[in-house]
Amino acid sequence: MMYICGEKTDINMIRNTLLALALGTALCGQAQESMKAEFCSPFDFPLLLSANFGELRPNHFHNGLDIKTQGVTGKPIHAVADGYVSRIMVLHGGYGQAIFVTHPNGYTSVYGHVVSFAPEIQKYVRAYQYEHETFVCNLYPEPDKFPVKAGDIIALSGNEGASAGPHLHLELRRNDNGDYVDPMPFFSHYLKDTRSPVASIVGLYPVAGKGVINGSSRKKLVNVGALKQQFTAWGQIYTGISAKDYMDGTSNFYGVHSVTLYVDSVKVFNSTTDEVSADENRMINGFTDYDELMRTRRLIMRSYKLPGNRLRLIETGSDRGLVTIDEERDYHFCYVLEDNFGNKRKYRFTVRGKKQEIPPYVPEANKMLYWNKTNVIQEPGMELVVPKGMLYDDAELRTRVIGDSNSISFDYVLDIGRTPLHSFCDLSIGVRHLPVADTTKYYIVQKAGKWRSSMGGTYQNGWIKTKVRTLGTFAVGVDTIPPQVTPLGQGSWRVNRNIRFKISDAQTGIRDYKVYVDGNFVLFGLKKGILIIQDPERIKKGVSHKLEVIVTDNCGNETRKQYKF
Repeated sequence: MMYICGEKTDINMIRNTLLALALGTALCGQAQESMKAEFCSPFDFPLLLSANFGELRPNHFHNGLDIKTQGVTGKPIHAVADGYVSRIMVLHGGYGQAIFVTHPNGYTSVYGHVVSFAPEIQKYVRAYQYEHETFVCNLYPEPDKFPVKAGDIIALSGNEGASAGPHLHLELRRNDNGDYVDPMPFFSHYLKDTRSPVASIVGLYPVAGKGVINGSSRKKLVNVGALKQQFTAWGQIYTGISAKDYMDGTSNFYGVHSVTLYVDSVKVFNSTTDEVSADENRMINGFTDYDELMRTRRLIMRSYKLPGNRLRLIETGSDRGLVTIDEERDYHFCYVLEDNFGNKRKYRFTVRGKKQEIPPYVPEANKMLYWNKTNVIQEPGMELVVPKGMLYDDAELRTRVIGDSNSISFDYVLDIGRTPLHSFCDLSIGVRHLPVADTTKYYIVQKAGKWRSSMGGTYQNGWIKTKVRTLGTFAVGVDTIPPQVTPLGQGSWRVNRNIRFKISDAQTGIRDYKVYVDGNFVLFGLKKGILIIQDPERIKKGVSHKLEVIVTDNCGNETRKQYKF
C-alpha cells in the first residue's frame, strides 16, 4: 500500500509513481554529477541570509542569496573557488558594483552591491572610467588578467545600486547557458534551518466560462485558518497559495523552495526553484496572481501553468494544473511546502462537487489579444504590435482615442487591465504638428492621472516610435527643458572636498553627466539622484579651483554650470 500526502493510492498510481521515480533518479544522477562543485564561504564570519534564491519579487525571481554583513559595509569578500575575474560592472542601479569570477567547475560566481574592488581590480576599473570619462562600465578582462584562488579577497561588501541595506548579493550562474542556479545546496552547511514554510492564504480560481466556486465566477481567497469551511465547485478550477519560509537565527522571511499540490492523492502541480534563465525571470508574472499583486501587493503562487508561460520550474500534466470538478463528491486537496533543508508543512482542504450553472464568458472589451499569435492593434495615428510570446494567456484590450487636432498627438488608451506583458512591444504614434522644429525633442509619454513617465522614442517620417512593456494611456510629448543642477554643501568643498550635486529632470530623465575640475575630468557617481565625487584625493586641498558640471537629459537638453571654490 502506498500513501502520498497522507492519502491512499491505487495500483495505477503506484505504477505511475514508480515510473516517475525511475525517471527522476536518472535526472537526479545527472544533476548530482553537475552539483559536485565545492565552494567556500565568501565571508570569515557566520552566514545569515536576508533573501534566498527564488524569492518572489516584482517582475522577477530573486536570483541569488542575500548575505547579511552585520549591518555595516566594508567586509572583505572572498572568492568562493579558484577561477578568474571575467566581468566587472559599475551601474547606477541594479547590482551597483559587481564582480564576476568564472570557475573551472562549470559555474560563475557573482558578487553584487560591493563598495570597492581589490586594489589591482579597482585600479583597472578606474583607468577605464577616466579614459572614457564615464562612471558606468561593463568590462570583460582577459582570463589571465586577474586569476584568483579560493579565499582570495576580491572586493569589500557594500550597499551600492538597488540595495535597501548593507549585504552581499551572491549568485551562481552556469557557464554553459548563463542560467541562474540556486546557490543554497553549495552553502547550506554554513547555515541552519529547522523551521518549516508557513502559508497565509489559499486561493480558489474558477476558469472563466468553464467553472464556478460557491456558485460564482470570481476567485475566492481564504485565510489558511479558515480552510475547514465548506467550498463547492463545478467545472474547471485551479488553486493558488501564498507562503513564506523562515530560517533559524533571523526574523527575515524567504521564498518557498518547493510547492506541490495533490488532489485525491494525485500530484497535479509542482514548482521547484532550482534554476531560472534571464528570459524566464519575468514569467513570474504568469506564475503569480498578477491581478492580486497589483491591487493588494500580495504574492499568491498559482498552481496552474498559463498556456503562454514557459517557466521550466513548473511541472504539471497535460491539464497544466487545472482540476475538473464533474462529480458530486468531495475532492481532497493537499499542499506540501518544502524548503532546501527538507522542512515541510502540509495544508489540506476539501472542495465538494456540486452541480451549478456556469455563466458563459462574454468579453467586455472591444478587442482581444491572443497569446499564441502576433497581434497588431491600429487606431487612427497609432499602431501597437504585440508579438507572439508576449502574453501568458488571451487578454481583453479596451482602446480609445482622446484629444483634439490642437494636440501634438491624440491620447491613446490601451487598457489591458491587470495583465502583464512578457517583454517590449513596438508602439508608434503619429505627430499631428511640430511646435518645435528639432525632432529629437519628441518622445512618447505614458499617463495615469497626474503621473507621467517617458517611454523614450525616435522620430521617423511623422511618427514617434518606441518600445513599451506595460500598457496604459500614451501620447507624444516634447521636452525642451534642460535638467536641474543644485550644488550641495558648496561652502565646505575646499576643506573637505565632499563635492555633491542634486540633479533631476522632470520629463525624460538623465542620460549623461560629466564633471571637470580645473579642466580635468573627475569621476562622480549618481546615487539616488545625488552626484557624489568618487576620488576626492584628486583635488588639492586648501587652494582655489574651477569646476564645471554638465548634465544632459534623454532628449539632448543640456545644463552647464560653473563654480569656484
